[in-house]
Amino acid sequence: MSLLRVRDLGCQQYLPVWEKMQAFTEQRDNTTEDEIWLLEHEPVFTQGMNGKPEHILNKTEIPVVEIDRGGQVTYHGPGQLIAYCLFDLKRKKFGIRQMVTALEDAVIDLLSDESIKAVARKDAPGVYVEGAKIAALGLRVKRGCSYHGLSLNVDMDLTPFKDINPCGYENLDVTQLKNLGIKTTLSAAKEKLLVKICQQFSIDQITRLNGF
Repeated sequence: MSLLRVRDLGCQQYLPVWEKMQAFTEQRDNTTEDEIWLLEHEPVFTQGMNGKPEHILNKTEIPVVEIDRGGQVTYHGPGQLIAYCLFDLKRKKFGIRQMVTALEDAVIDLLSDESIKAVARKDAPGVYVEGAKIAALGLRVKRGCSYHGLSLNVDMDLTPFKDINPCGYENLDVTQLKNLGIKTTLSAAKEKLLVKICQQFSIDQITRLNGF
């Protein structure tokens, strides 16, 4: 039996959540249940460990936080669904590439249910619809355990993406469920994405929690 604790965190500032992910990963042991944290963030740009400053095109009042995931700069804001995946990959016998593919496939399956064809790209992790990015991925693995995760654009202000090269790609178009004609709430999208992630990781029992 595969167990999962699911935390619904609402809308959160970025920095405290990142610090809690780090602390959770440092303190867990081989008996700690895996968790998914579902939330939105207040507006923030996050810059990965190898991020190049030239990919931030315009300085705005939105803060830039340098963090410990892979990848370049991206934007998080209200109306974007975040799924942070705090998984023991050793216990699941998952490699990093296998985990990335599973998360991408979860989003692709979700969009397929809405008759939207989406694809992943080996050269640029994430999910794309007709060349426009709808979901971004960034992970950190420490002692065989993952944190950070997946962001899915649902119904948000996409304007801040114009102030960066999203994920380090110049002139990369960004889209969202709303722009594809998919009318859904963030709550409904949370449930659909959770189901798809559970399917990908063969999770058959969840415990729901609100807050930390």
